[in-house]
Amino acid sequence: MFSAAQAQSQPAPAYRRSNPQEIAAQIYQQLPELPLENDYLSRDGTALPEDTLVSRLIRYHLYIQNRPPHFRFDWKLTMADYLGAFEQIRPERYPSSQTLRTNALEGDRAAIAALSREQRNQLVFALFQAFTAI
Repeated sequence: MFSAAQAQSQPAPAYRRSNPQEIAAQIYQQLPELPLENDYLSRDGTALPEDTLVSRLIRYHLYIQNRPPHFRFDWKLTMADYLGAFEQIRPERYPSSQTLRTNALEGDRAAIAALSREQRNQLVFALFQAFTAI
């Protein structure tokens, strides 16, 4: 039986230690037609070019929804969230909502909705592959 101290000393899964911005950059190399959605400014007016649609999607999936990254089905659930077909995304909990002047959620949802089904499937597969390679 595990004690609380043992559970706390266990290393985090590899995907928890991964950098969403680095993985997002890999995804954009594979799928360059994806929108960056990185034109938002930080609260202090600084541009944040690495804070992209895909990096926020990854952070939402991993850290807000706590979904595992190594199942395509879970990525499809995340896509359904963005399309308003599964779980509601709470704006105040959305990645970067505390650091950007304007919450990126509505723009991100619109960007995902503008993708074709094939593009969304390619994105899901690329995310799945990126995390299963870790």
